This record gives sequence, structure tokens and C-alpha cells, in this order.
Amino acid sequence: MTGLMEGLRENLDWFPRYQRYLREHRPPALIAWGPQDRYMPEEAGRAYLRDLPDAEFHLLDGGHWALETNFDEVAALVRDFLARTVR
Repeated sequence: MTGLMEGLRENLDWFPRYQRYLREHRPPALIAWGPQDRYMPEEAGRAYLRDLPDAEFHLLDGGHWALETNFDEVAALVRDFLARTVR
């Protein structure tokens, strides 16, 4: 846990570059979010839409580990997304 907290500053410093990249390049994006996440609430997921307004945003009935708890639902979303966006 200490290592994670020590790296937090570098992560925060990196965010403006990451956000600029998303705004400039606007890659296709699929966001599957668990709104019951106490660490990264729904508002944190929706914040990505400021930089990627065309992203698909899906709220799942789950929390932080949505891929583990909602695997079938996430897999279906990913398959559909890739079928429509990858050529």
C-alpha cells in the first residue's frame, strides 16, 4: 500500500498529458463502470466524458471490480464495441 501511495504524485502529474491526448485524438472508448465503487464513484467514471464526449458509458450493477463481478456483461459490451469500431 505504501508503494501505491508513493506513486500517487507521479500519477497526478501525468493526468494533464493523458487528458490532452484523449481530447486531441478522441479514440473510440468503452467505459464500463460499477457505480457502487466506494473508491472510484460514478462521477469519476463520468469525468472521462469531459475528454471523450463520444465514449460509450455503461453503468453496471457492481463496484470497483466490475470485470470480475460482471464478466459476462462486460465481455458482451467489449465484443459489441469491437465489432463496431475495429475495422
